[in-house]
Amino acid sequence: MVGYKNRGKTTLIGALIPILRRQGFSVAVIKHDVHGFEADRPGTDTWLHREAGAEAVSITSNESSYVWESRSRSLKELVNGFVRYDYVLVEGFKDEDLPKMVLIREHEDLELLVRLKNVKAAVCWPDMLALSKLAALGCPVFEIGDPQAVAGFLQQQHNLLSNYNI
Repeated sequence: MVGYKNRGKTTLIGALIPILRRQGFSVAVIKHDVHGFEADRPGTDTWLHREAGAEAVSITSNESSYVWESRSRSLKELVNGFVRYDYVLVEGFKDEDLPKMVLIREHEDLELLVRLKNVKAAVCWPDMLALSKLAALGCPVFEIGDPQAVAGFLQQQHNLLSNYNI
């Protein structure tokens, strides 16, 4: 899922996850954050270990695991770490040559449809659906309020996308 800030990427992914999970699929998510982030809070053990200078920290329990490293990873490395999941939904990474769904909310977003490589579908806000440029796009167009249709498309494309050589 790619698009400019505040276009609905996180919301759409959040809607797709339970749909896919109800159908028995396992789902992982990779999010690109160009502004940086802080995953654990001050005072936690993982935070204390990082503050002490650890270059990598991991914590795991019976229910979950968390891994932090003080290095960037390529999208390929991240996706390869999630090969056991049926779906790896990726938010961001516009310029990677991987299959994409572009979120279109404003007129300025339309340039992404031309500029980006490997666009498989567009997800639009209702007032953008009527634009003739979208009709001529040549790929499926979905409405942002219909995550069930988006999930259906992902399932139709599952074999193609799961074999995508990254």
